[in-house]
Amino acid sequence: MSSRMVLPLLCLLLSTAARAGSDDFAPPVAFPTIPAQGQTKADFVPKGWVVEKENQGDLNKDGVADLLLVLRMNDPKNVVKNDGLGPDELDTNPWMLVVAFAGKAAKKYSLALASHTLIPRHINPVMDDPLEDAGIVKGTVRISLVMFMSAGSWYTSQVKFTFRYQDGCFKLIGYDSTEAKRNTGETSTVSVNYLTRKAKISEGNFENDDETVSWKTVRKPNLLCIDAIGDGLEFNPEI
Repeated sequence: MSSRMVLPLLCLLLSTAARAGSDDFAPPVAFPTIPAQGQTKADFVPKGWVVEKENQGDLNKDGVADLLLVLRMNDPKNVVKNDGLGPDELDTNPWMLVVAFAGKAAKKYSLALASHTLIPRHINPVMDDPLEDAGIVKGTVRISLVMFMSAGSWYTSQVKFTFRYQDGCFKLIGYDSTEAKRNTGETSTVSVNYLTRKAKISEGNFENDDETVSWKTVRKPNLLCIDAIGDGLEFNPEI
């Protein structure tokens, strides 16, 4: 196996190892229960939480714009002091992804998703906050995460998830990752279409235009619900 082929695995292992053992750095939190229904977006924002991102779009194909919220806890106790590498203080307040479907007749929303696992909590002071972007794109939920460390690893990565609502949950239909090793320039890009069960793998280097492209068939035919993904930065597309 070439060194390029092991890049995704090494990046995953280094990312996991760098963040492992950091749980004690962040105070424990209890996630609130999001109400099943509400009249406005404010009804889905628990006390002590704030809206960091919001977007509207039709997710269940009923012709009505639904609501996507990225919430973050706003507790000063979760801003912890850091005596080591990185910033003097680290905001470890956790994230939560909330989706509510809009009613066609009555002006109300019904809760469709409340996930606090996909977007990892920022618990490593030498790692950037993982959330890059979130929104509704062409009737799907798109989430983008990044892994960049100022110490402890040369590897960086960006992962993008695409979820479509079907059969009662938001199912993963697309996964894209781009990984790079900053000191050697090695790159690896994986693009998976879970609907066609095809994965494109591209490997190259920053220093030249040479690129090797290969295709694989995704082994698992069943689409995963968002709750089965877990921590988005630790997800294994199993290709």
